[in-house]
Amino acid sequence: MSHLDWRLRFAALSLIWGFSFLFIKVGTDGFAPLQVALGRLVFGTAVLAIALVVKRERLPRGVRTWAHLTVAAFLLNALPFSLFAYAELTIPSTLAGICNATSPLWGMALSLVALSEDRPTRIRVAGLALGFVGVLTVLGAWQGFSGLEPRGTALALAASLSYAVGWIYVRRTLAGRPESALSMTGAQLLLATVQLAVITPVPHSFPTPSLLAVAALGALGTGLAVLMQYGLVAEVGPTTAQMVTYFTPVIATAAGTAFLGETLTWSTPVGAAVVLAGAALTQVKPKPSGGTSLRSAPAPEKQTA
Repeated sequence: MSHLDWRLRFAALSLIWGFSFLFIKVGTDGFAPLQVALGRLVFGTAVLAIALVVKRERLPRGVRTWAHLTVAAFLLNALPFSLFAYAELTIPSTLAGICNATSPLWGMALSLVALSEDRPTRIRVAGLALGFVGVLTVLGAWQGFSGLEPRGTALALAASLSYAVGWIYVRRTLAGRPESALSMTGAQLLLATVQLAVITPVPHSFPTPSLLAVAALGALGTGLAVLMQYGLVAEVGPTTAQMVTYFTPVIATAAGTAFLGETLTWSTPVGAAVVLAGAALTQVKPKPSGGTSLRSAPAPEKQTA
């Protein structure tokens, strides 16, 4: 797909990740949450395995690297994929998509403590506060959170937090590795697959709609989307490529209302817009002072769904 204009690939990636929450909801209609998460990983790993063979790349080597990737696989894949699947048993896919958009807020808050190179600025702190207001708006805080399913919402927010913790861990332990992003992510997804395979029971049946949803979730939302994201990062840079994060909840909301008949109150889209505005502000970097910085890791998958 690299021959397509980057704007078309950007739009396709936004659609794929936005529809991931719909796929999760349909998948949980026929499978247990852990089965949805495992199936997603199996199909996603298969896509990256094919890409590794085509590009003739090897998986990374070294016990220490694999140990760090094992932790990354749990925090960035096995845990959040499972939490989102459990969350969507009781909350709409639209709300899950909006909760996912809080990941940059979690990341900014945690990085102030865990990453010495991330210094707080007034703009970023204001973004964090604004994002928090947006979350309260989505949840209807002024109504005492009436009508809110607390357990599912908490699980979705915890999944978003897991992404943030995972990325901080990756930055602290795997930055500067010589292996390619494809190699690192392929290993990471393989490890996450093994982690869930150990604890996930085999399904008694394979209903077609749910199976197709899980296959699309894995092959498209976890496999193909990663390859597309890497292509975008290489062509237009990480800042532009990561803007897809801000389109994902919009598409998730549209997909949930159009195809699943999920209802919205005014506070959901308004709060989501405030969350995204806050998240965007938290990503504003201070002007460089002339010092050097660590090169980013050839990052394992920055999955947003």
